[in-house]
Amino acid sequence: MTEEERTESLRKIKEEILILKESPLYIERVNNKVFPVIGEGSHQAKIMFIGEAPGKNEAATGRPFCGVSGKLLDELLSSIGVERSSVYITNIVKDRPPMNRDPSPEEIALYAPFLDRQIDIIQPSVIATLGRFSMDYIMRKFGLDESIEPISKIHGRMFSAPASYGEVRISPFFHPAVAIYDRSKFPVLQKDFQVLKEI
Repeated sequence: MTEEERTESLRKIKEEILILKESPLYIERVNNKVFPVIGEGSHQAKIMFIGEAPGKNEAATGRPFCGVSGKLLDELLSSIGVERSSVYITNIVKDRPPMNRDPSPEEIALYAPFLDRQIDIIQPSVIATLGRFSMDYIMRKFGLDESIEPISKIHGRMFSAPASYGEVRISPFFHPAVAIYDRSKFPVLQKDFQVLKEI
């Protein structure tokens, strides 16, 4: 797929999400005059980061990980010498759940097909999940059900699985937000990110 084809395919996804009236979060978006958060970064990224759902800052700007969690993610990328512009960052759920609550199973099921298409378009070599919801979805999607354990046990590990375009490696990470509430967790995140540097 050429760069132009990838860009066009991702643009179509954005257009579909903009008019996704069957989502209960669509009403929240319209009422609050905020934006869906589709994704951002290189359309040929080797590493794709997948979070859970947009927060307040993300919905206000339409950009993923642009608040405090985003600054921490930028620090983590910098620690392994990776430019943010060279990766692709998105979430499973593209609209913000009210009050930053966890995304519901129904919301994940509604938005996940868009994420599946993004993965097929970008074809990353590595998918790094940020948080337990994206970890659970991605590991099940790629047939790693038997490897699923609490994120506290498998964070920073690397798993291999077949994708439609070849082998993909999947690594679960804590969501950067854990270090907002407990800065002592930041070195754990830094250590986990070293697996990406090795790749």
